[in-house]
Amino acid sequence: MAITLTNPTGLPEIDVYRQVSVATGTKLVFIAGQVAWDADGTTVGEGDLAAQVERCYLNIGTALAGIGGTFEDVAKLTVHVVDWTSDKMPLLLEGISRASAKLGITPVPPATLLGVAALDVPEHLVEIEATAVID
Repeated sequence: MAITLTNPTGLPEIDVYRQVSVATGTKLVFIAGQVAWDADGTTVGEGDLAAQVERCYLNIGTALAGIGGTFEDVAKLTVHVVDWTSDKMPLLLEGISRASAKLGITPVPPATLLGVAALDVPEHLVEIEATAVID
């Protein structure tokens, strides 16, 4: 495995991600921000943040599989949520949980959550990009 995830002493332990990712692989992969589109480009889960988060994770899984990778290869995620407020956290976590169950994973790489005013398509509520390292 090219990625080791850790919570160094002196940093808080966060349930949904690790603070540090150490990459030792040879191929650096950048996955474009994924939105809640299915393979035909149709928006999934319009108005439903959890459903859109789930779809974003599934799309990242598809992108990784297409290059011979898995979520174990993800070194960092960046999550952009439209009009973010802390009361949206349960929906975000629900979407991650549902995707994790479908993918059979526990995605815990370091993550950054950013609130944004809007995304490229008005019905998109979230966009998630990933950086991975593959042996």
